[in-house]
Amino acid sequence: MTTADATTALTPDALFAKIDRGELHAVADLFAENATMVFGNGEPLVGREAILTANLAFMETVAGLRHRIVDAWTVDATTIAVTDVTYTRLDGREVTVPAVSIWRVGGDGLIIGFRVVLDLAPVYAP
Repeated sequence: MTTADATTALTPDALFAKIDRGELHAVADLFAENATMVFGNGEPLVGREAILTANLAFMETVAGLRHRIVDAWTVDATTIAVTDVTYTRLDGREVTVPAVSIWRVGGDGLIIGFRVVLDLAPVYAP
């Protein structure tokens, strides 16, 4: 992937569309080999393969998800996106939670750090 392709793929609209379509391998390709990701209050994931494995496992716990971008900013190499994420639970119920995603890219346009701040408790509540 060229830097221009990576930059285009990393716009909030493009990135969340890939996630919502379940294109997790394509999303993983947007991460540098040694990238880190922190999801909620989880332990940091280090490396593209660890990030892909964790995201594939997470997607097994929900039937689907979709992001609605509330606001987004890109300053230099950092993007901040405020979203409402609607999760479809395995029982078919939908739950929407607010989230903030922050990612930083390196000189090659690939993600080197990604953090998602949200509370997933409502998604798994009985």
